[in-house]
Amino acid sequence: MKTLSLLVTLAGFTAVLCVETSTRQEYLNLPILSLSTAPSPTEAKSRFAMLDDVRLLANGLLQLGQSLREFVHKTKVQINDIFQKLNIFDRSFYQLSVVTSEIKEEEEELKKTTNFLKANNEEIRNLSLEINSKINSILQERTQLLSKVGSLEDRLKGLSQSVIPADQLSEITTLKDVIEAQEKTITSLLKAVNEQHDQLDNQKIKIKNLEEKLSYDSFQDTVDKPVNSDSAAPDLFEYLTGNSTGLDTIEFAADCSELFNKGEANSGIYIVKPNQSEPFNVYCEMDSDGGSTVIQRRVDGAVEFDQPWENYEKGFGDMEKDFWLGLKKIYSLTQQGSHILRVDLEDWKEEKHWAEYRFSLEGPSKDYTLHVSHLSGDLSDVMGNGTGIRFSTKDRNNDNHRSANCLRNYTGGWWFNVCGETNLNGRYLWLRARGRSVRRKGIHLRSSTGSSYNLKMTKLTIRPAPTADSTN
Repeated sequence: MKTLSLLVTLAGFTAVLCVETSTRQEYLNLPILSLSTAPSPTEAKSRFAMLDDVRLLANGLLQLGQSLREFVHKTKVQINDIFQKLNIFDRSFYQLSVVTSEIKEEEEELKKTTNFLKANNEEIRNLSLEINSKINSILQERTQLLSKVGSLEDRLKGLSQSVIPADQLSEITTLKDVIEAQEKTITSLLKAVNEQHDQLDNQKIKIKNLEEKLSYDSFQDTVDKPVNSDSAAPDLFEYLTGNSTGLDTIEFAADCSELFNKGEANSGIYIVKPNQSEPFNVYCEMDSDGGSTVIQRRVDGAVEFDQPWENYEKGFGDMEKDFWLGLKKIYSLTQQGSHILRVDLEDWKEEKHWAEYRFSLEGPSKDYTLHVSHLSGDLSDVMGNGTGIRFSTKDRNNDNHRSANCLRNYTGGWWFNVCGETNLNGRYLWLRARGRSVRRKGIHLRSSTGSSYNLKMTKLTIRPAPTADSTN
């Protein structure tokens, strides 16, 4: 191997490259702009390399520089993407930690309640044992009294031919009174024992329900609870007062049907002002038949519907997707005349169904009692069980049979009737849930024919009834 000294000139700069070469004079395969070699002791014929070799070396160096520049640029972009994803992951992890801490607090409260109920159960059980011991002693005394009465009756039979002394008659009368008093005491004690047994059964049921809630809801809430958005948006469910918005001089339509009659043909969010109400936002659905006001919609489960009574009165959600308009607003809309309620449903088999009802709603003093009568549709009367029923939420139970307490088995707010099989405001469950207790917590209905539907989409709309059919 021999060493060649290469003189390289690039953009006005000169550098000497020393490379090793074989005895056959093999040159390095690199592009060069200008090349000079130091003469060796054996070869001094030429001091310069070929021009083509110089060009190849220069081109190779330029390509290498461009490749390095592109590689550096791509690396910077990838590093930025990684930092963005790490920031998103940190936010999501923080939000999940907050949700987990809330669930742990609920678990601690449920455990405390369970321990309290277990302590009460033990006290009631001890009391029941004491009552049973007292009853046994009373039964023994009764047996003794009966034996005495029997002996007295035998004596009376032997003395039937003679006059009974007055002291024996008084003793017999006293013994009979004592027996009657003992029988009354035994009856009352037996009644108390039965009541204690009923209380024990109720305590066991409460403990079982709390244990099921502790084991199921802790997992289901962690999976199903949506992460709250960080972006602050205006609350579309607040009333628009004239003093604060400057809208007191504008004449608003009473509902979506009046907007349609005024020429509005596109579905979207509008402001309406029913009689005796401040203006508020609604979502109007416009079609060739007129305008309808959407009062409830479920499409993707992005909004949590297991809300307290205050939110169900005010309204909540995203008016473009999942939302509940609010009981106060629905009531003010229905006070303008007779209305038609339309129910549109879609199950997870992508089968769509509908039904229409004559619809009215009572005010807050009656807890927004529902009144419906079936008119038409391809579904049987799925809302009929709710007529005459007050609205209930998890923190305000107004069902007809309070001992049943439907809200143990259901979520969301609805017109529950003896734990009926329809709840369009339940938890959104993706696909068909397994297990009846899980399905009953989700959006579902059971028609009067017995068919059960686990629902993917629901929509409730109201519109004024035709004038000819209006009856108040």
